Amino acid sequence: MEIFPAQYSTLSASALNIALQKAYGLNDTTCRLLIRNVSDTYILENETSKYIFKIYRDAHRSLEEIKGELALLNVLKENGAKVAYPITDLEGQQIQHFQAIEGIRNGVLFAYAKGEVAYNLSDEQLALLGTEMAKIHNITSSVELPFYRKEYNVQTTLFDPIKVIRPAFGNLEAEYEYLNNTVSFVAEEMSKLDINKFGYGYCHYDFLPKNFHFENAENITFFDFDFAGKGYLINDITSFFIHYFLENVSNKISVEEAKRCFAVFVAHYSAIRSLSDDELKSIKLFGFGFWMFYFQFHFEQFDDWSSIFFNERFIKGRVALIKQWMEWDF
Repeated sequence: MEIFPAQYSTLSASALNIALQKAYGLNDTTCRLLIRNVSDTYILENETSKYIFKIYRDAHRSLEEIKGELALLNVLKENGAKVAYPITDLEGQQIQHFQAIEGIRNGVLFAYAKGEVAYNLSDEQLALLGTEMAKIHNITSSVELPFYRKEYNVQTTLFDPIKVIRPAFGNLEAEYEYLNNTVSFVAEEMSKLDINKFGYGYCHYDFLPKNFHFENAENITFFDFDFAGKGYLINDITSFFIHYFLENVSNKISVEEAKRCFAVFVAHYSAIRSLSDDELKSIKLFGFGFWMFYFQFHFEQFDDWSSIFFNERFIKGRVALIKQWMEWDF
């Protein structure tokens, strides 16, 4: 019987285990699927070592983009940044290729980020986080990758998203009108910024606690640079600030404590890399762009990774959250 075409298959963990043992010269490993999402994540380990193996979907990340992510991580590692870096196989390659039902799937083996996620960060952890992120930005602001990565600008974070997500709103005209009007407002406000004085380079663009692990207050590892792209570095500062905004609106911490924790982070970041008052004052604007970019992302990825949460209830809730963001006491 002819094999029926598929748009998103899941590669066998046991078959991957055999293939990766051969490619990397590993012994006695086990492999298990950890997350099936916009890309698939597996844990590969034996008694002495642990790795993350990530399988990309071409619909989400082209081979060119994957090469760009790895090139950035290699530069960061070479310059001493604390990142989960790609592992090179026995043939000197960092990308594996698999003929899946839907076509070629590309995969990368990463060093495992030791430690765990911390949502309630101590001052010591905030100090380490600010210091190490500033070091990363010092590197990413002075490099030009030979491969394509998305650029985060007014077009890609405001104007494109508001057009792309329009079909998802159906009868939710009030919600769409609010977003559309706010896009215009934010774009106008951003045009008033002396943007040429803002730090620019490659951003992580998902700088939330889920993407860095602490072993303790002395060791941190950053990972998941899947969304890394060119843009103003305040984007990363903004995405971390969003963590404290969410902690506050979910009644986990007060506004005062949210601001205090963020100030600790900023103080240690600024000790390594300059961060102007104008950049900090622009967080509300860049944060709106962050919300809109990921609004588009969730809408576009609905079909391939079954984001069943993307429905009318989600849209109403997300617009309400964005309203809170725009009205929050910065």
